[in-house]
Amino acid sequence: MNNSKLFTYLIASALSLFSLSSFAKSGCLACHDGIESIRDNKSAMMALIKARGVGYDDPEGCVICHGGDPTATEAEAAHSGSPGELKKVEGPQLFYPDPGAMDINKFTCGQAGCHQGYSERLEKSLMNTEAGKIQGNLHTWGIPEVQNYQVPWGNYDVTDDDGQEPAAGSDEYKRYMTAMIAAHPDQFPTELKQIPQPTVEEIEKDPKLAGFTYQRQQCQRCHVTVKGREKRGDYRGQGCSSCHIPYSNEGFYEGGDPTIDKDQPGHLMTHQIQGTREAVVRHGDIEYSGIPVESCNSCHNRGKRIGVTYQGLMEFPYGSPWTETGGKQPKLHTKQYLFISDDLHHQIKSRPENPQGGLLCQDCHTSIDMHGDGNIFGTTLAQVEVECQDCHGTPEQFPWELPLGHGEEFGKQLSSEPRGLAKMPGAEAAFGTLYPKRDGYLKTARGNPYGNVVKDGERVIMHSATGTDFFVPLLKQLKIDSAWRSPNAMVAMASVKKHAESLECYACHASWVPQCYGCHVKVDYGKDGDGKPLHDTDWVASGTERNADGSTAESPLGTKGIQSPGKVSETRSYLRWEEPVLGINGEGRVTPLMPGCQVLWTVIDREGNTLVHNDMAESEDERAMLGQTRTPLGIDMAPVQPHSAQRQARTCESCHNNPKALGYGISGGVFQARYPVDIVEDLIDQKTGKVIPKRHQIQIAAIKKLDFDWSTIIKDGEQTQTVGTHWPLSRSLPKEIRDGMERTGLCLGCHREMTNAELWSKVAKPGRLNDAEHIEMLNKLLRSYAETQKRGQAEPQN
Repeated sequence: MNNSKLFTYLIASALSLFSLSSFAKSGCLACHDGIESIRDNKSAMMALIKARGVGYDDPEGCVICHGGDPTATEAEAAHSGSPGELKKVEGPQLFYPDPGAMDINKFTCGQAGCHQGYSERLEKSLMNTEAGKIQGNLHTWGIPEVQNYQVPWGNYDVTDDDGQEPAAGSDEYKRYMTAMIAAHPDQFPTELKQIPQPTVEEIEKDPKLAGFTYQRQQCQRCHVTVKGREKRGDYRGQGCSSCHIPYSNEGFYEGGDPTIDKDQPGHLMTHQIQGTREAVVRHGDIEYSGIPVESCNSCHNRGKRIGVTYQGLMEFPYGSPWTETGGKQPKLHTKQYLFISDDLHHQIKSRPENPQGGLLCQDCHTSIDMHGDGNIFGTTLAQVEVECQDCHGTPEQFPWELPLGHGEEFGKQLSSEPRGLAKMPGAEAAFGTLYPKRDGYLKTARGNPYGNVVKDGERVIMHSATGTDFFVPLLKQLKIDSAWRSPNAMVAMASVKKHAESLECYACHASWVPQCYGCHVKVDYGKDGDGKPLHDTDWVASGTERNADGSTAESPLGTKGIQSPGKVSETRSYLRWEEPVLGINGEGRVTPLMPGCQVLWTVIDREGNTLVHNDMAESEDERAMLGQTRTPLGIDMAPVQPHSAQRQARTCESCHNNPKALGYGISGGVFQARYPVDIVEDLIDQKTGKVIPKRHQIQIAAIKKLDFDWSTIIKDGEQTQTVGTHWPLSRSLPKEIRDGMERTGLCLGCHREMTNAELWSKVAKPGRLNDAEHIEMLNKLLRSYAETQKRGQAEPQN
């Protein structure tokens, strides 16, 4: 224990005895007796809080985070005062029900001596602006301001006033990011304006503007300024508390504070902070550390769905199997789920005698990935700094032998200079757990040290926030030791070097991806059954109306926030999970794709008239970028890191012998060919195709612009829909790659000779070869051919 921690430990011990003996059931505890201590009383953080609290007549330190007047004897007086930075001379501080909330967290979490700078970084990060989500979705609606990779809008106005050199990170990281921003200015805007909301009159004149209603009502509830939807699995706090305060899926308080309703959903589970290995949460007979995956999933269950996918879950519409009482599954995040297979990092066990589960999101993702670095980011790829190879390396190089930028080359040649190891962890280690550096800390692709991943001799150790330590498999060591799990792994990863050079690791290892094809959106500005105009919660407007205590228009439980005109309904065409389509991502690497925002829309006006029906945008900017004749539809197949990696990767055939993977659609696009026409199912005159009954209905309404199945991204050699809208390199697989990959029909090279009985009898045996025998036979043929070639070259030439 260093001197500063020893000092705070001694203070904490003394204050805990002092406060328990002299101040029990006085001050805040006169009402809140039994509430959990926000941190362990022996922790340095709690020592600092209590030491500061003494100066405000509050030895428990509640006022340091929550404000208020601890000397008051009535709740109303205790929860009053003026907002701002806590200063004794200003009198009582305004009570903050959620100290982590945006706008006031700079006075609480970010006050001097605590987590200074984090609130400013968080304000500009994607968790608050959601700028990339806004740009990507509105591009599918054909909104011109977001074409050509422009990112003009966020949830709120925000400006980067201090320049674009990162405010956080190592010197190496800052140099790397300065160069990256200079190369990609569109993806790092210096200013965002609040996403607008057109009037209903404007929308009726230009129905694609209904996309703004859809965005604000359906897509923006997950940013950290608002508290979010009051549904099972979606309960959380605001700002810092969104992640660092535990909320269960059911949303009930299970602690000892008598003033918190234990039967009203929407409350924190316990009044304790979760975060690092040292911040142990004690709840009943369970102790845990780190931020549980389900805390992240209160937001990361829609869009790319990476949170629930990491747990192995994919939404499906049936709700089976039956529960014990004969019902369907309870809805989680308003959905029901099918278990496919959780990500291998979620599955892993440390060792047989210590069989805890796998990694938390925070074990791989850095502080900058989550809080930002003080810049404004236009896309996820702009903010996230980690790559698989940072820990695992490649079959040819250990992680520390790789150059910075490996894995996100953006089509450029990298330096050959090894990134090496860091001698010190990042500055955030001051707020977390300091792990021994051993031989050194591994670095991210952008040059920041992983404070929890160290080289120790020939091993790499990842220290999980759960308290478990894991040995990281190193690909180069596997190659040296010939320790591959299978011959397939050896060939795919070590022998075919182009794979490691050109593919994301998860292009093969993410053998399943949630694929929600066709996002059918109806925006109705008409009236409900009582004749009242339809409306719903506008999450951006609700987060804009902020109170001095940090609350927003929607954050008090039971409120619905500010309403805006229109009501959105959504449905889909179909769901799949197997054999995702492949494409090129913004970094220039082969990656899985998933339906991003494959939006087609129907808009109803105030009088109940249909303004547009099953319409889709067309992406002229994508056509110009690709230089092709066909204009791609604005529906998007998005490059994704799906967080569904498996030990057993995709088979060779699932890519090289699969038209869908190559982008040609299911079975080469032969199905779902009648989208452009209405389909009537009734008595039909088969000679003319005319419907016989005069009274009939359209069974399946036409989608006139859709002349391919939803998974088709290449038709007649040209791209049919957008493939990512954030980075210039993202697109379908180019022809030269497809031609090099496609190996459909190669079995005929041998099996066409089965009709040649004389020849076939010389090479075939009675019965059927199994797969292993088949492979060995082909290997013998290859070796025999090589020997024949060798003899031919050795023969003298005439």
